[in-house]
Amino acid sequence: MTTTRKIVLDVLKPHKPNGVDFATALAQLSPDYHVRLSVVEMDAKTESVIVVLEGKNIAFDSVSELIKKMGASIHSIDEVEVHGSETI
Repeated sequence: MTTTRKIVLDVLKPHKPNGVDFATALAQLSPDYHVRLSVVEMDAKTESVIVVLEGKNIAFDSVSELIKKMGASIHSIDEVEVHGSETI
C-alpha cells in the first residue's frame, strides 16, 4: 500500500476565508497534517496561493473537497511525494 506524504497545490481562493483560516481548516482534517500557505498573487477578489500539505497519509479527496467547500479551486498539483510499502 502506498501513502501520500506531501502535496504541493496551486490554489485560487477568495479573500475569505483568510490564509490563516484556510490553512487551519486543512490542517484540522488530520492531527498529523502540517500546512504551509504562501500567497503568490492577489487581485481585487481572489488570491493565488501555494499550499504545501505534509502528513503520514494525506487523503487527497478530502483535501480537494474541503478546498471546494471554502470556495477555492485547485489549479494544479505541482509536487507529490508518495511512499511505497515495504515488504519483509
